[in-house]
Amino acid sequence: MALFESLSSRLSRVADAMRGKSRVTEKDIKDMMREIRLALLEADVNYQVVKDLADEIGEKARGAEVMESLTPGQQVVKIVHEALVSILGTEEKLAVSPSGFTVIMLYGLQGTGKTTTAAKLALHLKDRGKKPILVSVDVHRPAAQEQLKILAGQVGVEYYIEPQEKNAARLALAGRERARYMMCDTMIVDTAGRMTVDQDLMDELRAINKAVLPDERLLIVDAMIGQEAVEIARSFDAEIGLDGFIMTKLDGDARGGAALSIRRMTGKPIKMIGTGEKVGDLEIFHPDRLASRILGMGDVLTLIEKASEALDEKQAQKTLERLKKNTFTMQDMLEQLEQIQGMGSMKEMLSMVPGLGSKLGNVDVDEKGLLKTRAIIQSMTVRERENPKLLNASRRRRIAAGSGAEVSDVNRVVRQYDDMVKMMKQFGMFGQGGKRRRPRMPFGNMGF
Repeated sequence: MALFESLSSRLSRVADAMRGKSRVTEKDIKDMMREIRLALLEADVNYQVVKDLADEIGEKARGAEVMESLTPGQQVVKIVHEALVSILGTEEKLAVSPSGFTVIMLYGLQGTGKTTTAAKLALHLKDRGKKPILVSVDVHRPAAQEQLKILAGQVGVEYYIEPQEKNAARLALAGRERARYMMCDTMIVDTAGRMTVDQDLMDELRAINKAVLPDERLLIVDAMIGQEAVEIARSFDAEIGLDGFIMTKLDGDARGGAALSIRRMTGKPIKMIGTGEKVGDLEIFHPDRLASRILGMGDVLTLIEKASEALDEKQAQKTLERLKKNTFTMQDMLEQLEQIQGMGSMKEMLSMVPGLGSKLGNVDVDEKGLLKTRAIIQSMTVRERENPKLLNASRRRRIAAGSGAEVSDVNRVVRQYDDMVKMMKQFGMFGQGGKRRRPRMPFGNMGF
Protein backbone atom coordinates (compact mmCIF):
# COMPACT_ATOMS: atom_id res chain seq x y z
CA MET A 1 0.00 0.00 0.00
CA ALA A 2 1.16 3.52 -0.80
CA LEU A 3 1.59 4.53 2.84
CA PHE A 4 4.49 2.11 3.35
CA GLU A 5 6.20 2.43 -0.04
CA SER A 6 9.27 4.27 1.27
CA LEU A 7 9.63 2.06 4.36
CA SER A 8 8.98 -1.07 2.33
CA SER A 9 11.56 -0.06 -0.28
CA ARG A 10 14.30 0.39 2.32
CA LEU A 11 13.50 -2.70 4.37
CA SER A 12 13.14 -4.79 1.21
CA ARG A 13 16.65 -3.81 0.16
CA VAL A 14 17.93 -4.80 3.61
CA ALA A 15 16.08 -8.13 3.40
CA ASP A 16 17.31 -8.84 -0.13
CA ALA A 17 20.91 -8.08 0.85
CA MET A 18 20.73 -10.46 3.81
CA ARG A 19 18.66 -13.20 2.17
CA GLY A 20 21.42 -14.39 -0.15
CA LYS A 21 24.22 -14.50 2.41
CA SER A 22 25.69 -17.89 3.24
CA ARG A 23 27.54 -16.36 6.21
CA VAL A 24 26.50 -13.44 8.40
CA THR A 25 29.18 -11.44 10.21
CA GLU A 26 28.93 -9.01 13.11
CA LYS A 27 29.51 -6.17 10.61
CA ASP A 28 26.58 -7.38 8.44
CA ILE A 29 24.28 -7.29 11.46
CA LYS A 30 25.55 -3.86 12.53
CA ASP A 31 25.00 -2.41 9.03
CA MET A 32 21.56 -4.01 8.82
CA MET A 33 20.49 -2.58 12.19
CA ARG A 34 21.62 0.90 11.15
CA GLU A 35 19.51 0.70 7.97
CA ILE A 36 16.49 -0.61 9.86
CA ARG A 37 16.70 2.16 12.49
CA LEU A 38 16.99 4.85 9.78
CA ALA A 39 14.10 3.38 7.79
CA LEU A 40 11.80 3.28 10.83
CA LEU A 41 12.72 6.77 12.05
CA GLU A 42 12.15 8.21 8.57
CA ALA A 43 8.74 6.50 8.59
CA ASP A 44 7.93 8.53 11.75
CA VAL A 45 7.81 5.48 14.02
CA ASN A 46 8.00 6.35 17.72
CA TYR A 47 11.62 6.45 18.95
CA GLN A 48 10.98 4.03 21.83
CA VAL A 49 9.36 1.56 19.45
CA VAL A 50 12.36 1.82 17.10
CA LYS A 51 14.75 1.21 20.00
CA ASP A 52 12.80 -1.82 21.26
CA LEU A 53 12.57 -3.28 17.77
CA ALA A 54 16.28 -2.75 17.02
CA ASP A 55 17.32 -4.32 20.33
CA GLU A 56 15.07 -7.33 19.73
CA ILE A 57 16.29 -7.92 16.16
CA GLY A 58 19.94 -7.35 17.05
CA GLU A 59 19.87 -9.78 19.96
CA LYS A 60 18.16 -12.56 17.98
CA ALA A 61 20.30 -11.98 14.87
CA ARG A 62 23.45 -12.61 16.93
CA GLY A 63 22.07 -15.86 18.34
CA ALA A 64 23.31 -19.34 17.55
CA GLU A 65 20.20 -20.07 15.46
CA VAL A 66 21.44 -17.57 12.86
CA MET A 67 25.21 -17.95 13.13
CA GLU A 68 25.09 -21.75 12.87
CA SER A 69 22.32 -21.96 10.29
CA LEU A 70 22.87 -23.18 6.73
CA THR A 71 20.78 -20.19 5.53
CA PRO A 72 21.68 -17.38 7.97
CA GLY A 73 20.49 -14.61 5.63
CA GLN A 74 16.99 -16.08 5.46
CA GLN A 75 16.98 -16.59 9.23
CA VAL A 76 17.69 -12.86 9.71
CA VAL A 77 14.81 -11.92 7.37
CA LYS A 78 12.54 -14.22 9.38
CA ILE A 79 13.62 -12.48 12.61
CA VAL A 80 12.89 -9.02 11.14
CA HIS A 81 9.46 -10.24 9.97
CA GLU A 82 8.62 -11.69 13.40
CA ALA A 83 9.73 -8.45 15.10
CA LEU A 84 7.45 -6.36 12.86
CA VAL A 85 4.53 -8.69 13.60
CA SER A 86 5.29 -8.35 17.31
CA ILE A 87 5.06 -4.55 17.07
CA LEU A 88 1.87 -4.63 14.99
CA GLY A 89 0.21 -7.03 17.44
CA THR A 90 -2.03 -10.02 16.93
CA GLU A 91 -5.18 -10.12 14.84
CA GLU A 92 -8.28 -9.33 16.89
CA LYS A 93 -11.82 -9.59 15.56
CA LEU A 94 -14.68 -7.20 16.23
CA ALA A 95 -16.63 -7.96 19.39
CA VAL A 96 -20.01 -9.67 19.05
CA SER A 97 -22.51 -9.46 21.92
CA PRO A 98 -23.80 -12.82 23.23
CA SER A 99 -27.23 -11.17 23.47
CA GLY A 100 -27.44 -11.12 19.66
CA PHE A 101 -27.49 -7.31 19.44
CA THR A 102 -24.08 -5.61 19.16
CA VAL A 103 -23.42 -1.89 19.58
CA ILE A 104 -20.27 -0.53 17.90
CA MET A 105 -19.29 3.03 18.81
CA LEU A 106 -17.03 4.99 16.44
CA TYR A 107 -15.04 7.97 17.78
CA GLY A 108 -12.59 10.30 16.10
CA LEU A 109 -11.57 13.86 15.35
CA GLN A 110 -12.94 15.72 12.35
CA GLY A 111 -11.33 14.80 9.06
CA THR A 112 -10.41 11.22 9.94
CA GLY A 113 -13.11 9.75 7.67
CA LYS A 114 -15.35 8.61 10.52
CA THR A 115 -18.72 8.79 8.75
CA THR A 116 -17.39 7.13 5.60
CA THR A 117 -15.76 4.43 7.72
CA ALA A 118 -19.11 3.80 9.46
CA ALA A 119 -20.67 3.04 6.06
CA LYS A 120 -17.70 0.87 5.05
CA LEU A 121 -18.03 -1.10 8.27
CA ALA A 122 -21.77 -1.54 7.70
CA LEU A 123 -21.11 -2.93 4.22
CA HIS A 124 -18.38 -5.21 5.57
CA LEU A 125 -20.78 -6.67 8.17
CA LYS A 126 -23.66 -6.88 5.71
CA ASP A 127 -21.52 -8.92 3.29
CA ARG A 128 -20.85 -11.35 6.16
CA GLY A 129 -24.49 -12.02 6.94
CA LYS A 130 -25.18 -9.31 9.52
CA LYS A 131 -28.04 -6.80 9.45
CA PRO A 132 -26.49 -3.49 10.55
CA ILE A 133 -28.08 -0.08 11.11
CA LEU A 134 -26.20 3.22 10.93
CA VAL A 135 -27.11 5.77 13.61
CA SER A 136 -25.78 9.33 13.59
CA VAL A 137 -25.58 11.09 16.98
CA ASP A 138 -23.71 14.12 15.63
CA VAL A 139 -25.93 16.94 16.86
CA HIS A 140 -23.41 19.65 15.95
CA ARG A 141 -23.14 19.22 12.19
CA PRO A 142 -26.52 18.65 10.44
CA ALA A 143 -24.63 17.81 7.24
CA ALA A 144 -23.06 14.80 8.99
CA GLN A 145 -26.47 13.17 9.50
CA GLU A 146 -27.42 13.81 5.88
CA GLN A 147 -24.09 12.35 4.73
CA LEU A 148 -24.76 9.19 6.77
CA LYS A 149 -28.21 8.87 5.18
CA ILE A 150 -26.71 9.08 1.68
CA LEU A 151 -23.97 6.56 2.47
CA ALA A 152 -26.49 4.15 4.03
CA GLY A 153 -28.42 4.24 0.76
CA GLN A 154 -25.24 3.51 -1.20
CA VAL A 155 -24.36 0.40 0.83
CA GLY A 156 -27.97 -0.72 1.22
CA VAL A 157 -28.42 -0.74 5.00
CA GLU A 158 -30.89 0.76 7.50
CA TYR A 159 -30.17 4.15 9.08
CA TYR A 160 -31.55 6.43 11.77
CA ILE A 161 -31.13 10.21 11.94
CA GLU A 162 -33.10 12.91 13.74
CA PRO A 163 -31.83 16.42 12.87
CA GLN A 164 -34.27 18.09 15.30
CA GLU A 165 -32.93 16.23 18.36
CA LYS A 166 -30.06 18.12 20.03
CA ASN A 167 -29.24 15.65 22.81
CA ALA A 168 -26.79 13.01 21.58
CA ALA A 169 -27.56 10.46 24.33
CA ARG A 170 -31.34 10.61 23.68
CA LEU A 171 -30.63 10.28 19.96
CA ALA A 172 -28.54 7.16 20.58
CA LEU A 173 -31.35 5.60 22.67
CA ALA A 174 -33.90 6.38 19.95
CA GLY A 175 -31.54 4.81 17.40
CA ARG A 176 -31.33 1.65 19.48
CA GLU A 177 -35.13 1.41 19.62
CA ARG A 178 -35.27 1.86 15.86
CA ALA A 179 -32.67 -0.90 15.44
CA ARG A 180 -34.72 -3.28 17.57
CA TYR A 181 -37.88 -2.43 15.62
CA MET A 182 -36.14 -3.09 12.27
CA MET A 183 -34.75 -6.38 13.70
CA CYS A 184 -31.15 -5.32 13.13
CA ASP A 185 -28.41 -7.23 14.94
CA THR A 186 -25.69 -4.56 14.87
CA MET A 187 -25.91 -0.83 15.59
CA ILE A 188 -23.01 1.32 14.34
CA VAL A 189 -23.00 4.72 16.07
CA ASP A 190 -21.31 7.62 14.28
CA THR A 191 -20.42 10.16 16.98
CA ALA A 192 -19.52 13.84 16.66
CA GLY A 193 -15.94 14.93 16.13
CA ARG A 194 -13.95 18.02 16.98
CA MET A 195 -10.86 19.67 15.58
CA THR A 196 -9.10 18.85 18.85
CA VAL A 197 -9.78 16.72 21.94
CA ASP A 198 -11.82 18.85 24.41
CA GLN A 199 -13.80 18.25 27.59
CA ASP A 200 -17.22 18.99 26.07
CA LEU A 201 -16.67 16.26 23.48
CA MET A 202 -15.57 13.74 26.11
CA ASP A 203 -18.55 14.53 28.37
CA GLU A 204 -20.91 13.97 25.44
CA LEU A 205 -19.27 10.67 24.49
CA ARG A 206 -19.42 9.44 28.09
CA ALA A 207 -23.17 10.21 28.17
CA ILE A 208 -23.72 8.25 24.93
CA ASN A 209 -21.73 5.30 26.26
CA LYS A 210 -23.78 5.27 29.46
CA ALA A 211 -27.02 5.35 27.46
CA VAL A 212 -26.36 2.47 25.04
CA LEU A 213 -23.49 0.50 26.69
CA PRO A 214 -21.38 -0.25 23.57
CA ASP A 215 -19.80 -3.68 23.05
CA GLU A 216 -17.03 -2.25 20.87
CA ARG A 217 -15.44 1.21 21.22
CA LEU A 218 -13.28 2.02 18.22
CA LEU A 219 -11.23 5.13 17.51
CA ILE A 220 -10.89 6.11 13.84
CA VAL A 221 -7.24 7.10 13.37
CA ASP A 222 -5.85 8.99 10.37
CA ALA A 223 -2.63 7.15 9.48
CA MET A 224 -1.27 10.27 7.77
CA ILE A 225 -0.88 12.39 10.93
CA GLY A 226 2.08 10.39 12.23
CA GLN A 227 3.00 10.15 15.89
CA GLU A 228 0.31 12.66 16.88
CA ALA A 229 -2.14 9.77 16.40
CA VAL A 230 -0.61 8.03 19.42
CA GLU A 231 -1.27 11.02 21.71
CA ILE A 232 -4.84 11.36 20.42
CA ALA A 233 -5.41 7.65 21.08
CA ARG A 234 -4.05 7.97 24.61
CA SER A 235 -6.36 10.93 25.32
CA PHE A 236 -9.48 9.08 24.15
CA ASP A 237 -8.51 5.92 26.01
CA ALA A 238 -7.90 7.82 29.26
CA GLU A 239 -11.22 9.70 29.05
CA ILE A 240 -13.71 7.14 27.73
CA GLY A 241 -11.83 3.86 27.19
CA LEU A 242 -11.09 2.17 23.87
CA ASP A 243 -11.20 -1.40 22.60
CA GLY A 244 -9.21 -0.79 19.45
CA PHE A 245 -8.65 1.24 16.30
CA ILE A 246 -9.67 1.47 12.68
CA MET A 247 -6.76 2.96 10.73
CA THR A 248 -7.82 5.06 7.72
CA LYS A 249 -5.99 6.54 4.72
CA LEU A 250 -3.50 3.70 4.39
CA ASP A 251 -3.63 4.44 0.66
CA GLY A 252 -2.06 7.86 1.30
CA ASP A 253 1.54 8.88 0.74
CA ALA A 254 2.49 9.70 4.34
CA ARG A 255 5.21 7.84 6.20
CA GLY A 256 3.00 5.46 8.18
CA GLY A 257 4.63 5.60 11.59
CA ALA A 258 1.27 5.66 13.38
CA ALA A 259 0.37 2.14 12.25
CA LEU A 260 3.71 0.81 13.49
CA SER A 261 3.64 2.71 16.80
CA ILE A 262 0.09 2.79 18.07
CA ARG A 263 -0.25 -0.84 19.20
CA ARG A 264 3.00 -0.89 21.19
CA MET A 265 2.42 2.57 22.72
CA THR A 266 -1.25 2.10 23.71
CA GLY A 267 -1.64 -1.66 24.11
CA LYS A 268 -4.83 -1.51 21.99
CA PRO A 269 -5.15 -3.46 18.71
CA ILE A 270 -5.74 -2.19 15.20
CA LYS A 271 -8.85 -4.14 14.19
CA MET A 272 -9.52 -2.89 10.67
CA ILE A 273 -7.83 -0.74 8.03
CA GLY A 274 -9.19 1.54 5.31
CA THR A 275 -7.28 1.05 2.06
CA GLY A 276 -9.08 3.44 -0.31
CA GLU A 277 -11.97 5.82 -0.88
CA LYS A 278 -14.53 3.30 -2.15
CA VAL A 279 -17.13 1.90 0.26
CA GLY A 280 -15.64 -1.57 -0.18
CA ASP A 281 -12.13 -0.48 0.79
CA LEU A 282 -12.13 -1.76 4.37
CA GLU A 283 -10.18 -4.85 5.45
CA ILE A 284 -9.63 -6.90 8.58
CA PHE A 285 -6.17 -6.06 9.91
CA HIS A 286 -3.73 -8.97 9.60
CA PRO A 287 -0.40 -7.98 11.22
CA ASP A 288 1.54 -10.86 9.66
CA ARG A 289 0.33 -10.00 6.16
CA LEU A 290 1.18 -6.32 6.55
CA ALA A 291 4.65 -7.21 7.83
CA SER A 292 5.16 -9.43 4.77
CA ARG A 293 4.14 -6.61 2.43
CA ILE A 294 6.42 -4.11 4.17
CA LEU A 295 9.33 -6.51 3.60
CA GLY A 296 8.35 -6.99 -0.06
CA MET A 297 7.34 -10.62 0.55
CA GLY A 298 3.85 -10.22 -0.93
CA ASP A 299 0.44 -11.03 0.53
CA VAL A 300 -1.06 -13.95 -1.33
CA LEU A 301 -3.87 -14.58 1.20
CA THR A 302 -5.30 -11.06 0.88
CA LEU A 303 -5.01 -11.28 -2.91
CA ILE A 304 -6.99 -14.55 -2.87
CA GLU A 305 -9.63 -13.01 -0.58
CA LYS A 306 -10.02 -9.99 -2.87
CA ALA A 307 -10.35 -12.29 -5.88
CA SER A 308 -12.95 -14.44 -4.09
CA GLU A 309 -15.04 -11.37 -3.24
CA ALA A 310 -14.75 -9.74 -6.69
CA LEU A 311 -15.01 -12.72 -9.03
CA ASP A 312 -18.44 -14.12 -9.79
CA GLU A 313 -18.38 -17.92 -9.58
CA LYS A 314 -21.34 -18.33 -11.95
CA GLN A 315 -19.76 -15.95 -14.45
CA ALA A 316 -16.46 -17.85 -14.23
CA GLN A 317 -18.28 -21.14 -14.91
CA LYS A 318 -20.07 -19.58 -17.88
CA THR A 319 -16.77 -18.34 -19.30
CA LEU A 320 -15.22 -21.78 -18.84
CA GLU A 321 -18.08 -23.40 -20.74
CA ARG A 322 -17.65 -20.93 -23.60
CA LEU A 323 -13.93 -21.65 -23.68
CA LYS A 324 -14.64 -25.35 -24.01
CA LYS A 325 -17.02 -24.66 -26.90
CA ASN A 326 -14.52 -22.33 -28.61
CA THR A 327 -16.97 -19.40 -28.30
CA PHE A 328 -14.98 -16.94 -26.17
CA THR A 329 -16.15 -13.47 -27.32
CA MET A 330 -15.29 -9.83 -26.68
CA GLN A 331 -18.30 -9.70 -24.36
CA ASP A 332 -16.58 -12.36 -22.23
CA MET A 333 -13.37 -10.32 -22.37
CA LEU A 334 -15.29 -7.23 -21.17
CA GLU A 335 -16.83 -9.15 -18.26
CA GLN A 336 -13.39 -10.44 -17.22
CA LEU A 337 -11.97 -6.89 -17.25
CA GLU A 338 -14.88 -5.62 -15.12
CA GLN A 339 -14.27 -8.32 -12.52
CA ILE A 340 -10.53 -7.58 -12.45
CA GLN A 341 -11.27 -3.90 -11.84
CA GLY A 342 -13.65 -4.88 -9.05
CA MET A 343 -10.65 -6.22 -7.12
CA GLY A 344 -9.24 -2.69 -6.73
CA SER A 345 -6.08 -0.91 -7.82
CA MET A 346 -3.92 -2.94 -10.21
CA LYS A 347 -0.71 -1.72 -8.55
CA GLU A 348 -2.09 -2.70 -5.14
CA MET A 349 -2.85 -6.21 -6.40
CA LEU A 350 0.57 -6.60 -8.02
CA SER A 351 2.27 -5.50 -4.79
CA MET A 352 0.71 -8.54 -3.08
CA VAL A 353 2.49 -10.95 -5.43
CA PRO A 354 5.63 -12.31 -3.69
CA GLY A 355 8.78 -10.87 -5.21
CA LEU A 356 6.97 -8.04 -7.02
CA GLY A 357 6.19 -5.71 -4.12
CA SER A 358 9.70 -4.29 -3.79
CA LYS A 359 10.10 -3.90 -7.56
CA LEU A 360 7.00 -1.78 -8.25
CA GLY A 361 8.26 1.47 -6.76
CA ASN A 362 8.77 3.29 -10.07
CA VAL A 363 6.53 1.16 -12.28
CA ASP A 364 3.74 3.22 -13.81
CA VAL A 365 0.49 1.26 -13.65
CA ASP A 366 -1.95 3.32 -15.70
CA GLU A 367 -5.41 2.35 -14.51
CA LYS A 368 -6.89 4.45 -17.34
CA GLY A 369 -5.65 1.86 -19.84
CA LEU A 370 -8.21 -0.65 -18.56
CA LEU A 371 -10.94 2.00 -18.58
CA LYS A 372 -10.16 2.87 -22.21
CA THR A 373 -10.29 -0.81 -23.21
CA ARG A 374 -13.66 -1.19 -21.49
CA ALA A 375 -15.02 1.95 -23.18
CA ILE A 376 -13.97 0.66 -26.61
CA ILE A 377 -15.67 -2.72 -26.14
CA GLN A 378 -18.79 -1.07 -24.69
CA SER A 379 -19.01 1.11 -27.84
CA MET A 380 -19.44 -2.03 -29.96
CA THR A 381 -22.83 -3.48 -30.77
CA VAL A 382 -23.83 -6.84 -29.33
CA ARG A 383 -23.27 -8.48 -32.74
CA GLU A 384 -19.79 -6.98 -33.01
CA ARG A 385 -18.82 -8.22 -29.56
CA GLU A 386 -20.07 -11.70 -30.38
CA ASN A 387 -18.35 -11.74 -33.79
CA PRO A 388 -15.28 -9.42 -34.00
CA LYS A 389 -14.78 -10.45 -37.65
CA LEU A 390 -17.51 -7.89 -38.47
CA LEU A 391 -15.20 -5.05 -37.43
CA ASN A 392 -14.29 -3.51 -40.77
CA ALA A 393 -12.67 -0.08 -41.17
CA SER A 394 -15.90 1.95 -41.02
CA ARG A 395 -17.12 0.14 -37.91
CA ARG A 396 -13.78 0.70 -36.19
CA ARG A 397 -13.96 4.44 -36.96
CA ARG A 398 -17.47 4.55 -35.44
CA ILE A 399 -16.32 2.70 -32.31
CA ALA A 400 -13.31 5.03 -31.92
CA ALA A 401 -15.57 8.10 -32.15
CA GLY A 402 -18.07 6.61 -29.70
CA SER A 403 -15.44 5.76 -27.09
CA GLY A 404 -13.32 8.91 -27.41
CA ALA A 405 -10.37 6.86 -28.65
CA GLU A 406 -8.26 6.59 -31.81
CA VAL A 407 -8.75 3.93 -34.46
CA SER A 408 -5.29 2.63 -33.51
CA ASP A 409 -6.63 2.02 -29.97
CA VAL A 410 -9.53 -0.01 -31.37
CA ASN A 411 -7.09 -2.01 -33.49
CA ARG A 412 -4.98 -2.66 -30.39
CA VAL A 413 -7.97 -4.01 -28.41
CA VAL A 414 -8.93 -6.31 -31.29
CA ARG A 415 -5.34 -7.58 -31.46
CA GLN A 416 -5.37 -8.20 -27.71
CA TYR A 417 -8.56 -10.22 -28.07
CA ASP A 418 -7.02 -12.24 -30.93
CA ASP A 419 -3.88 -12.85 -28.83
CA MET A 420 -6.00 -14.07 -25.92
CA VAL A 421 -7.83 -16.53 -28.17
CA LYS A 422 -4.57 -17.78 -29.71
CA MET A 423 -2.94 -18.19 -26.31
CA MET A 424 -5.93 -20.13 -25.01
CA LYS A 425 -5.74 -22.46 -28.02
CA GLN A 426 -2.02 -23.01 -27.49
CA PHE A 427 -2.61 -24.00 -23.87
CA GLY A 428 -5.40 -26.35 -24.89
CA MET A 429 -8.15 -24.29 -23.30
CA PHE A 430 -10.32 -24.74 -26.40
CA GLY A 431 -9.59 -28.45 -26.58
CA GLN A 432 -7.57 -27.83 -29.73
CA GLY A 433 -3.88 -28.16 -30.38
CA GLY A 434 -1.96 -25.49 -32.11
CA LYS A 435 1.48 -24.73 -33.36
CA ARG A 436 3.34 -23.60 -30.29
CA ARG A 437 5.00 -20.26 -30.50
CA ARG A 438 5.73 -17.54 -28.03
CA PRO A 439 2.47 -15.57 -27.65
CA ARG A 440 2.30 -11.86 -27.11
CA MET A 441 1.04 -10.86 -23.67
CA PRO A 442 -2.68 -10.18 -24.20
CA PHE A 443 -2.84 -7.29 -21.72
CA GLY A 444 0.48 -5.80 -22.76
CA ASN A 445 -0.82 -2.27 -23.39
CA MET A 446 -3.79 -2.15 -21.06
CA GLY A 447 -2.15 -0.14 -18.34
CA PHE A 448 1.50 -1.07 -17.81
